[in-house]
Amino acid sequence: MEFLVIAIVALLVVGVFRYFRQKNYLKVLTEQQFREGYRKAQLIDVREPQEFDKGHILGARNIPLTQMKQRLIEMRPDKPVYLYCQSGSRSARAAQLLNKKGYTDIYQLKGGFKKWTGKIKAK
Repeated sequence: MEFLVIAIVALLVVGVFRYFRQKNYLKVLTEQQFREGYRKAQLIDVREPQEFDKGHILGARNIPLTQMKQRLIEMRPDKPVYLYCQSGSRSARAAQLLNKKGYTDIYQLKGGFKKWTGKIKAK
Protein backbone atom coordinates (compact mmCIF):
# COMPACT_ATOMS: atom_id res chain seq x y z
CA MET A 1 0.00 0.00 0.00
CA GLU A 2 2.80 2.39 0.88
CA PHE A 3 4.50 1.69 -2.47
CA LEU A 4 1.26 2.54 -4.30
CA VAL A 5 1.01 5.92 -2.55
CA ILE A 6 4.67 6.69 -3.39
CA ALA A 7 4.10 5.67 -7.03
CA ILE A 8 1.01 7.92 -7.33
CA VAL A 9 2.83 10.88 -5.78
CA ALA A 10 5.80 10.33 -8.12
CA LEU A 11 3.49 10.30 -11.17
CA LEU A 12 1.85 13.53 -10.02
CA VAL A 13 5.22 15.22 -9.50
CA VAL A 14 6.40 14.18 -12.99
CA GLY A 15 3.13 15.43 -14.53
CA VAL A 16 3.36 18.81 -12.79
CA PHE A 17 7.05 19.12 -13.77
CA ARG A 18 6.26 18.40 -17.45
CA TYR A 19 3.38 20.87 -17.43
CA PHE A 20 5.53 23.73 -16.16
CA ARG A 21 8.50 22.83 -18.40
CA GLN A 22 6.17 22.79 -21.41
CA LYS A 23 4.97 26.30 -20.59
CA ASN A 24 8.55 27.49 -21.26
CA TYR A 25 8.56 26.45 -24.93
CA LEU A 26 4.90 26.04 -26.00
CA LYS A 27 2.49 28.96 -26.20
CA VAL A 28 -1.16 27.87 -26.16
CA LEU A 29 -3.31 30.29 -28.14
CA THR A 30 -7.04 30.94 -28.28
CA GLU A 31 -8.62 30.61 -31.72
CA GLN A 32 -8.50 34.41 -32.13
CA GLN A 33 -4.80 34.60 -31.25
CA PHE A 34 -4.11 31.62 -33.51
CA ARG A 35 -5.88 33.30 -36.45
CA GLU A 36 -3.82 36.47 -35.96
CA GLY A 37 -0.50 34.69 -36.49
CA TYR A 38 -0.82 31.44 -38.40
CA ARG A 39 -0.69 32.95 -41.90
CA LYS A 40 2.85 34.23 -41.23
CA ALA A 41 3.95 30.85 -39.86
CA GLN A 42 4.21 27.17 -40.71
CA LEU A 43 0.73 25.77 -40.04
CA ILE A 44 1.04 22.07 -39.26
CA ASP A 45 -1.82 19.60 -38.70
CA VAL A 46 -0.31 16.66 -36.77
CA ARG A 47 -3.34 14.38 -37.17
CA GLU A 48 -3.30 11.28 -39.36
CA PRO A 49 -3.98 11.71 -43.13
CA GLN A 50 -7.52 10.28 -42.96
CA GLU A 51 -8.44 12.85 -40.26
CA PHE A 52 -6.81 15.64 -42.29
CA ASP A 53 -8.76 14.64 -45.43
CA LYS A 54 -12.09 14.87 -43.57
CA GLY A 55 -11.37 18.53 -42.81
CA HIS A 56 -8.48 20.81 -41.88
CA ILE A 57 -7.71 24.50 -41.41
CA LEU A 58 -7.27 26.22 -44.75
CA GLY A 59 -3.55 26.42 -45.59
CA ALA A 60 -2.41 23.69 -43.20
CA ARG A 61 0.17 21.05 -44.09
CA ASN A 62 -0.32 17.53 -42.82
CA ILE A 63 2.71 16.18 -40.97
CA PRO A 64 1.33 13.49 -38.65
CA LEU A 65 2.94 13.16 -35.23
CA THR A 66 3.77 9.54 -36.14
CA GLN A 67 5.92 10.79 -39.06
CA MET A 68 7.29 14.02 -37.60
CA LYS A 69 10.82 12.80 -36.76
CA GLN A 70 11.32 11.58 -40.34
CA ARG A 71 9.81 14.73 -41.87
CA LEU A 72 11.57 17.46 -39.86
CA ILE A 73 13.45 18.40 -43.04
CA GLU A 74 10.15 19.83 -44.35
CA MET A 75 10.01 22.38 -41.53
CA ARG A 76 12.10 25.49 -40.92
CA PRO A 77 13.46 26.06 -37.39
CA ASP A 78 13.77 29.83 -38.06
CA LYS A 79 10.02 30.35 -38.67
CA PRO A 80 7.18 30.12 -36.12
CA VAL A 81 5.38 26.77 -36.02
CA TYR A 82 1.62 26.69 -35.39
CA LEU A 83 0.45 23.21 -34.44
CA TYR A 84 -2.94 21.63 -33.99
CA CYS A 85 -4.47 18.17 -33.72
CA GLN A 86 -7.99 17.05 -32.85
CA SER A 87 -7.95 18.08 -29.18
CA GLY A 88 -4.44 19.20 -28.20
CA SER A 89 -2.58 16.16 -26.86
CA ARG A 90 -0.77 15.14 -30.07
CA SER A 91 0.20 18.72 -30.89
CA ALA A 92 1.67 19.05 -27.36
CA ARG A 93 3.78 15.92 -28.00
CA ALA A 94 4.82 17.33 -31.40
CA ALA A 95 5.87 20.57 -29.67
CA GLN A 96 7.98 18.60 -27.21
CA LEU A 97 9.74 16.84 -30.10
CA LEU A 98 10.32 20.13 -31.96
CA ASN A 99 11.68 21.76 -28.80
CA LYS A 100 14.19 18.91 -28.40
CA LYS A 101 15.27 19.50 -32.02
CA GLY A 102 15.96 23.19 -31.39
CA TYR A 103 12.70 24.86 -32.48
CA THR A 104 11.85 27.77 -30.19
CA ASP A 105 8.85 29.59 -31.68
CA ILE A 106 6.08 26.99 -31.14
CA TYR A 107 2.34 27.64 -30.79
CA GLN A 108 -0.65 25.38 -30.22
CA LEU A 109 -4.36 25.87 -30.92
CA LYS A 110 -6.22 25.66 -27.62
CA GLY A 111 -8.83 22.89 -27.80
CA GLY A 112 -7.59 21.67 -31.18
CA PHE A 113 -9.44 21.33 -34.48
CA LYS A 114 -12.69 20.25 -32.82
CA LYS A 115 -12.99 23.78 -31.34
CA TRP A 116 -12.06 25.58 -34.60
CA THR A 117 -14.84 27.73 -36.08
CA GLY A 118 -12.93 29.26 -39.01
CA LYS A 119 -12.62 28.21 -42.64
CA ILE A 120 -11.82 24.58 -43.34
CA LYS A 121 -11.05 22.51 -46.40
CA ALA A 122 -12.08 18.89 -46.90
CA LYS A 123 -11.34 16.40 -49.68
